[in-house]
Amino acid sequence: MIIIMKPNASEEAVKKVTTLIEQKGLTPHLSRGAEVTIIGVVGDKTRLAGSNIEISDGVDKVVAVTESYKLANRKFHPQPTEIRFQNTVIGPSTLTVMSGPCAIESREQLLETAFAVKKAGATFLRGGAYKPRTSPYSFQGLETEGLKYMKEAREATGLSVVCEVTSARAIEEAVKYVDMLQIGARNMQNFELLKEAGKTKLPVLLKRGLAATIDEWLNAAEYVMASGNEQIILCERGIRTFETSTRNTLDLSAIPVLREKTHLPVIVDPSHATGVRAYVEPLARAAVAAGADGLMIETHPCPEKALSDGPQSLTFDQFEALMSDLKPYAALAGRTF
Repeated sequence: MIIIMKPNASEEAVKKVTTLIEQKGLTPHLSRGAEVTIIGVVGDKTRLAGSNIEISDGVDKVVAVTESYKLANRKFHPQPTEIRFQNTVIGPSTLTVMSGPCAIESREQLLETAFAVKKAGATFLRGGAYKPRTSPYSFQGLETEGLKYMKEAREATGLSVVCEVTSARAIEEAVKYVDMLQIGARNMQNFELLKEAGKTKLPVLLKRGLAATIDEWLNAAEYVMASGNEQIILCERGIRTFETSTRNTLDLSAIPVLREKTHLPVIVDPSHATGVRAYVEPLARAAVAAGADGLMIETHPCPEKALSDGPQSLTFDQFEALMSDLKPYAALAGRTF
């Protein structure tokens, strides 16, 4: 449930309500707006039976929250969340572009890519050090060695860095080197991994599962948030349908749906959604027009030689051209990048 305080409710009245909630063994979450304070209640609300909280001093009304996700719910947190990094902010006023190779193949490859995407205007370097592949015989990533290259690239360029993690051991290593953890589509409902990510202080980029509904996706975010980490960015990367012209089907309708349901930032990955280089640019433009807070675009110095996902990776020149093309779309959306 959520408790909506009156516009003129005093700090003392708010404190009395939160204290009552805590005394009943529940957890209050405050969201302070310009005029109204909202108190979200997490836990078994039947414990509040008979407390008459709805007539407490300063309380305007009590509203039931029927969705199973609470902390990720816009009802709990009406204002959009901004997530801050040393060099950028992900939120409603910016267009964040993350770019880099699907897999980190070498120090030279990653550093060359980092300088190229920085020059074109990206603020995040993405790269896979742990690669969950469909085939066990495919390249699985450089693991800790790759993470060290990411840290070096950050220090050399000033870019923030994000890397996918696939296990608790990977999280333990990655937090030493990166600015944000990525939970990939195949692990969206790996609940133990989500809990481990929630114990860290790093923001988490949570990709939508291959066939996940939006409510399942938000409940996955709730696992991370309930474990203590409320810095979540959602990433739409396409879902599996009967269509075979693209690797997946990019669900752009997820953006306005999420805007209604959650306060969390939303970015779009047109590279993994399509698997086809030629389709990345038009869908990137469409994602910005639909209200995405950012994009994840795969680039590679030589896509035809990439160890992973070469057909969807842009060359440096193509990425620079895309960034130039996105400027008027970002401006129309009221975003800077």
